[in-house]
Amino acid sequence: MTFFPYSLMNASYVLIGSLLAPYVLYDRMAGMALVYLLAVGVSAHSLDAMAPNKPWGDFLSRRQLLWLALGALIPALALGLFYALTYAPLLLPLGLAELFFLLAYNLEFFGGKFHTDLWFAISWGFLPVLAGFIVQTNTVNLTSIAGGFFGFFTAFVEINASRPYKALKRELGGASSPVTARLEAILKGVVASVLTAAAFLLIRAAF
Repeated sequence: MTFFPYSLMNASYVLIGSLLAPYVLYDRMAGMALVYLLAVGVSAHSLDAMAPNKPWGDFLSRRQLLWLALGALIPALALGLFYALTYAPLLLPLGLAELFFLLAYNLEFFGGKFHTDLWFAISWGFLPVLAGFIVQTNTVNLTSIAGGFFGFFTAFVEINASRPYKALKRELGGASSPVTARLEAILKGVVASVLTAAAFLLIRAAF
């Protein structure tokens, strides 16, 4: 239900943002990555699964999914607030924006106006890179914005390939179709590119 490769991809955006900073405090980087793993990897997907048209939510009741979402979101908010109040006040407006998108996107508030590929790429691609940079520096610069656009682009490609891929997988015989194979290759390539970028920057920072 948490789509682990994509959740790891989302946390990697935080690593990329942190590793773009002129100096890196690894405890903050790991802590902010944990915030996103909890908030997006668990809470957002649990809220998304509460919708009746999400087949992967059938094995848990709406009440169980809600408690699972809250159980991950509360510590994520507490940890994010700690970093904002202690080290990086700029995380406060960014965190409020991310909380809004988490609820508006996954629960399809405002008639689903924010449940689009564009807002997905902004909230789960662009902003996590900025969060990683801000937790290190409490600033935003051109380097972090460029990194944010890398996050935006890769997240946009991922969601545009993911939707038809999931639809085809649910169709009879769709799992073995050539289109499904191409979409799966795109998804693997996007996830690999993000993880590779994070690993490259991590190795570079270590030396």
